[in-house]
Amino acid sequence: MTQNAALPLPAPGPTPSAPATPPSPSATGRLIGVDLARGLAVFGMYAAHVGPDPSRGGATGFLMELAHGRASALFAFLAGFSIVLMTGRRTPKTGRAGRQAVTKIVIRALILLVLGTALTLYDTPVKVILAFYGLYFLLVLPLYRLSAKPLAVIAAASALVLPQVLYVIQQHIRYETGSGSLWAWPGGADGMVPLLFTGSYPALSWVPFVIAGMAVARLDLAATTVRIRLAITGLCLAVAGYGGSWLALHLVPGAASALADSGYGEGSSAMSAWWSDIAGYPTGDTAAWLLAASPHSETTLSIVANTGVAVVALALCLIATDALPRFRRLATPVIAVGTMSLTAYVFHIVGIRLLGVEELPGSLHVLLGFIVGAMVFAALWSRFFGRGPLEWLLGRATRPAQYVK
Repeated sequence: MTQNAALPLPAPGPTPSAPATPPSPSATGRLIGVDLARGLAVFGMYAAHVGPDPSRGGATGFLMELAHGRASALFAFLAGFSIVLMTGRRTPKTGRAGRQAVTKIVIRALILLVLGTALTLYDTPVKVILAFYGLYFLLVLPLYRLSAKPLAVIAAASALVLPQVLYVIQQHIRYETGSGSLWAWPGGADGMVPLLFTGSYPALSWVPFVIAGMAVARLDLAATTVRIRLAITGLCLAVAGYGGSWLALHLVPGAASALADSGYGEGSSAMSAWWSDIAGYPTGDTAAWLLAASPHSETTLSIVANTGVAVVALALCLIATDALPRFRRLATPVIAVGTMSLTAYVFHIVGIRLLGVEELPGSLHVLLGFIVGAMVFAALWSRFFGRGPLEWLLGRATRPAQYVK
C-alpha cells in the first residue's frame, strides 16, 4: 500500500482557458507558475503511485524516489496558497466578503472530507489524502487574516513542536478501528483519530506545510527579487532538513542501529532515512525516528526539508513561466493539468480502480499513459471550458455562501 497520495487542490474562482500561447502573469493577474507547480505535483503523485519501484535504482529509480512524499508536501503547501487566494491574497477580505469566503472554504472542506472518505472506500491501494486535506482547511482557517511574517513564525513553531507532540501521542494512544465508535466511522475509511494522529498524513504534522504556503502566498510573488529570495530560502531549508538528518544519523550514537532494530532496512540501508523511504516506512518504535527526514517520517527535519523543496519548486515555476515565454508555451499542457488538479487526482484514482491495479508501484509505461491522458484531457477541456469538471462542481457547491450576510 503506497503512502504517497496527495490531494491536488483546485485554484479557486474561474480559471481562464489555456490558449496556445499562455499570457504573462502580469497580463492576466494570475500566477501561471502556481498552476505549473500544481501540474508538476500531479505528475509527481502519478509517479509515486503508478510509476516504477524506486528500488530499481538508476536515473529512473532516483526520479521516482524524488516524487515519493515530496509531491504530497508540495500539494499541502499549495493548499495553503489556495486558502489565501480564496480569502484575499495581498489583503484579507473582511466584513461580509470575509464571511462569505470563510463559508466557501468550510463547504469545500466538508466536501473534501466526504469525497476523500468515498475514494478511500473505493478500495484502491492508494492512501487517499482528500479527507485529510478537508481537515487541514478547517484547522488553519482561523489564521487566514494574518500577514506573511506571523504566518511564517507559526509555520516554523508548529514544525518544531508538533512532530514531537505527535510522537508522544502515538506512543500512548490506544485506537481500535473495529470498535464501532464515532471516531472510527465509517469502517474501512479514516476516522478522526487517524486524520489527526495515526493516519498516513496526520494533521498534526502536515498543517505546517499548509501554513507555510499561506505565508508565501501573502508575498509579492510578481517581484523578481522575492522569487529569488524564495528559491534561496527553500534551498537553505532543504539543506538544513536533509543535511541535519544526515549528520544526526551519523553522529548521534546508536541512532542508525536503533532504526535498523526497529525493522527499518538492513544494516547500512537504514542510513537512507535521511532523505528516502526506499528502505521502508517509519515504525515509531524508537525515538531515533525523530532524527530522520524521510518524506513520511513525520518529523521536524522532514517538514523543514520538504517545505524547502516545495518553496524551491514554486519559485522556479514562477521564474520560468514569466521569464521564458517559449518554455511557458511548451508547458501549456502541464499548466492546464494544474488548473484542474482535483479532476486529475480523482481521474488517477478511478483509473487505478478501473484498470484493476491491486499492487503498487506500477511501471513506466503505465505512468506515461496516465500523464499523457491527463495532459490531453486537460488541454482539450480548457479550450472550451473555464474550469475542470470537478472544479466547476465544487464552485457550484459553494454558491450558498453568497447568501451569508
